[in-house]
Amino acid sequence: MKPDIEAVFEFIGFRKGNTYEGYRPAHLICEGCLTTGLHSYYNLDQNDYENLRGTITFVTPEDYPKSLWVGKQIEMYEGAKMVGYATITEIFNPILCK
Repeated sequence: MKPDIEAVFEFIGFRKGNTYEGYRPAHLICEGCLTTGLHSYYNLDQNDYENLRGTITFVTPEDYPKSLWVGKQIEMYEGAKMVGYATITEIFNPILCK
């Protein structure tokens, strides 16, 4: 599976400085639309959590077409708890482009 977007990640609370390759939080794509996404990080091994960049591969992106743009900040959740944000820097999947 190819990644859908590239993003800069900012984690908060217990997840700050405590993440791992293959992490799969829920992402609030748009109002009322949470979806799982698989994270892959470029620089996780450097423990540079202030500048953590990588990609997200979403589940069924065809279900929320034209919902993303560069610069959009997506909230990330574990259950009801918000664990951070992903700010989009590039969109690879044209279905998602607004």
